[in-house]
Amino acid sequence: MRIVHVSDCFAPRTGGIETQVGDLARHQARAGHEVHVLTATLGEGGARSGVVDVEDGVHVHRLGARLPFDLPVNPVAGPGLIRSALRDVRPDAVHVHAGVLSPFAFDGVRVATALHLPTAITWHCMLDGTVRLGRPLVRHTRWRGLPAALSAVSGAAAERVRELFDARVDVVPNGIDVAAWAPPAGRAAPAVPQDGAPEAPLRLVATMRLAPRKRAVPLVDVVTAAARRLPPDALHLTLIGDGPARDAVRARVAAAGLERVVELRGRLPRAEVRAAYRDADVFLAPARLEAFGIAALEARTAGLAVLAHAGTGVGEFVTDGLDGFLVADDAEMIEAVVLLARDRDLLAGMRRRAASVPPPFDWEHVLDAAEVQYARARTLV
Repeated sequence: MRIVHVSDCFAPRTGGIETQVGDLARHQARAGHEVHVLTATLGEGGARSGVVDVEDGVHVHRLGARLPFDLPVNPVAGPGLIRSALRDVRPDAVHVHAGVLSPFAFDGVRVATALHLPTAITWHCMLDGTVRLGRPLVRHTRWRGLPAALSAVSGAAAERVRELFDARVDVVPNGIDVAAWAPPAGRAAPAVPQDGAPEAPLRLVATMRLAPRKRAVPLVDVVTAAARRLPPDALHLTLIGDGPARDAVRARVAAAGLERVVELRGRLPRAEVRAAYRDADVFLAPARLEAFGIAALEARTAGLAVLAHAGTGVGEFVTDGLDGFLVADDAEMIEAVVLLARDRDLLAGMRRRAASVPPPFDWEHVLDAAEVQYARARTLV
């Protein structure tokens, strides 16, 4: 099959959509498909305007323009470049990857459907706050009755897309290499201290882009409140990631006097993230608008208990009370951290369950879900 992915963002930018589109494209290429990616993200050295790189067997078409801050858009030439690329490639399926604001991806939808190509659209975001304004727009534009197979990365995200379009919306989840993230044999859960033995700190970890939407500063506040209810040195947080809120996070850690409690590691390669999870007990996911939560899935697969907000995509692979807690708010997350710090039997049971029940999000599962959407798209042309 000849597959074209359309995404505003792609490597060398880093982030959830970029990582998932890249991984999906590579796995499809390894499965024997001819795979192309059309993106407005400039390549290394600023490659743009039709430059095609071949990376890991994937043809990456750089269709962006040089703009301030390297914004991944091309409002003038983008539609024409997309049309030319699609006519050249003649794909069997066009898979568009959308966020709340995805001008390049939405140009891809318009061009692909105008060319009568089988088109699937996957939303990688929560559309909270946009449905009320977006529904009238959908009803009075060509987006009403759009001949495309609609999906989202989780049931929670799909519910919002369904409200917006009043149409069938399936789920094409994010994927990981489950075997690569699974804990080594014999390290599925921490040992529970014997009576009288000193208890090690509860080892917390979070991996995220340090940005307001991911709520990195409120995460520090959660750990601060929990630490104040526990003995000294009862908690340790490893925070992995970087972004525009980095200085605000540092300032909040300093203001709380938590320099010994919170360790800021910056952005790490995947191998080092896996190593960090091997030394952790609990993963914290503080975002309230998490469409899926790929970092939380990786941590859950690695055998960590996961604390996340209810109503997010994390609920696709974390069962409240069994391998983590799905909390209503930050106050409940604080309570959960304190509870797991005090009840190591409960923590050990959650970690054993997380390690022994692999989530069904390996790449074989994701590839099958994507191909279902491509078949569905062909019936809509």
